[in-house]
Amino acid sequence: MEAPLAKRLAGLAIFIFLLSKVSCLHAVSCDRDLHFCGTWRHGKRPLSLSFDISPGCGQISIAADESSLSVRGQIAAQCRRSGLHRLDHQALDSDGESPVCLYWEPLQDQLKLQVGVKNFTLCWPSGTPDSCCTYLSYSSNAPEAPYGIADGMIENDTITRKTLRAYTFDGTPVKCATFCPNQSRVDAQVDMDDQASVEPLCALSLEVELKDDFRGITINSPHVEGIAPESTTSIHLPPALKQAAKNNSKVVYTFFKNSSMFQEGLKEVKVLDEVVEISIENEVIQNLAQPIKIDFHHDVIHKTHSRTCVSWDTRKDPMKVKWSVEGCKTHQRGSKHTECLCDHLTYFSVLVQVEPRPVRHLLALTAITSLGCAVSFISGIALIVFLCRRRRAKDPSTPIHLGLAVSLTFLNLLFFFTGVLANVGGGDLCVLVGAGLHYALLSAFSWMGIEVFHTFWLVYVVFRPSPKLCLWNLLGFVLPAVPIIILAGVGDIYGLREVESSEDKDNPYRMCWMKPNPKALLAHHLTNTTVLAALVSAGLVMLLLVYREIRTRDEWRKNGVAFLSIWGLSCLFGTSWGLAFLDFGPFSDVILFLSCILNSFQGFLLMLRFFLLDWMRKHAVRIKESPAKVCHVPASSSTLSQEPLEPLCPTS
Repeated sequence: MEAPLAKRLAGLAIFIFLLSKVSCLHAVSCDRDLHFCGTWRHGKRPLSLSFDISPGCGQISIAADESSLSVRGQIAAQCRRSGLHRLDHQALDSDGESPVCLYWEPLQDQLKLQVGVKNFTLCWPSGTPDSCCTYLSYSSNAPEAPYGIADGMIENDTITRKTLRAYTFDGTPVKCATFCPNQSRVDAQVDMDDQASVEPLCALSLEVELKDDFRGITINSPHVEGIAPESTTSIHLPPALKQAAKNNSKVVYTFFKNSSMFQEGLKEVKVLDEVVEISIENEVIQNLAQPIKIDFHHDVIHKTHSRTCVSWDTRKDPMKVKWSVEGCKTHQRGSKHTECLCDHLTYFSVLVQVEPRPVRHLLALTAITSLGCAVSFISGIALIVFLCRRRRAKDPSTPIHLGLAVSLTFLNLLFFFTGVLANVGGGDLCVLVGAGLHYALLSAFSWMGIEVFHTFWLVYVVFRPSPKLCLWNLLGFVLPAVPIIILAGVGDIYGLREVESSEDKDNPYRMCWMKPNPKALLAHHLTNTTVLAALVSAGLVMLLLVYREIRTRDEWRKNGVAFLSIWGLSCLFGTSWGLAFLDFGPFSDVILFLSCILNSFQGFLLMLRFFLLDWMRKHAVRIKESPAKVCHVPASSSTLSQEPLEPLCPTS
């Protein structure tokens, strides 16, 4: 008898399972969460949104007519909220049809509504409850009407194409432990490392009792499947929290390992993968004497992307959530660690700038750069004319100086007009201008590197037939075009770039350059950053070698021309571009302005250098030819003719 009974029970179980599957199919949706969307057909009169959500697991309905939209029902585990909200017509379609979506996530006890482009949080995320209202099934018998919600869909499944007054869904209570084992609230004194891993969608809620002898406590978040073990978060509750909590002795805090529900309304910033909620029931805690410390350990965040500790602020509009920096201080403890010190209780996380951080003092820097490029362009034309006249002397250094002057003049010309061309021509023209600007920059770097090598050749090579001019032109003008052609073939590298200002984020500076995408960023580091690092390193080494070679000459000490020589060679070698690597720390603004001034006026400084050298050379010749004075010129000085390293006779 036992065997037939077992077979009957097994058959009954299979029948119940199949029946449940058929029921799910008939009900359109049998998913754990709810994602309902449709089109709200309304009039052009003032519109409103009303809602009334209470704990339980019965029905939830979304209804609409000509002027109002409402969400009501028992679906939440803890949330109890109601209210009336006016809707802005500008956020809705003017033709009387607006998209509307309702999202329910039982594991977070979160209910969201999207109307047009506006998002409303009807129930905020909370820790995983004991009971989840899930597997919502459609059970509406609402009548068809000219105004209401049409084209109702759950996920990608269409319910009906008709326009109905309301859509109603029945929920099924399920133990949340079915989806999130080990999610019951535990005492914070338990060692979290001993707990099993949890799913990312499951939030872990903990309680800590503030006893009379409470001296503070530190708790670490648990390990989550799919997330690196080192990406953890720790919370330190200070003793001052006991004094602030007057009517309650328990602090509840929740670790959210999936931040997707906190990303709404964020475009240019991103919330870290982990969010922490700290609260005391029925109490508002703020202005703590000792701040709460939250340590977020995360993946590497590059220094060009700003990060800020933030908390949820719902004081202005309880329907909408805004991340605010008020009450929190940010301490960056490295590229993988951010420490937040906050004086209140709410939700906390770190906002990371998706695009590179906004530029401080952008208007002033733009004005300086434009002026510097204009002056450098005019100076470059004058320098080219001057060097072309000097080519008759057949000095081997002159063609190299001329190549640098031509490349810098072209660079300053393009950079001066890049903003104008970006606003006039748009993205299509910016592809050509951005590629040209990149080529001019690499060409200028190449000629600076040639200057470094040629100076080394003059100083340290005894038997030195100078390399032919065609080789220098190949390295200075042809070689930089190779990576430009490759990157243009790859595509999606050059185009319109907007540089955001920290003072006025609504009016960014538009220019033609490399696009703000990962592929272009990689190309920037492989070409510009690598070449610049090599150039600055070689230039600094060459400056040191030149200084050691000529520091003992009498004319340096008597005439004080050491600064002039080093300054002139610094302009020639492009070592001032190395300031770009020092843009961090408390003096970043000073470094940024100094770098902007020196690099944008580099063409003018080079012209000034050559004109001063020519004047000093002529002055030295006049003194040498004077019968009252005779200058002794060492034989070794001929190796550096036409350069600031040549000996100069003392002036009276």
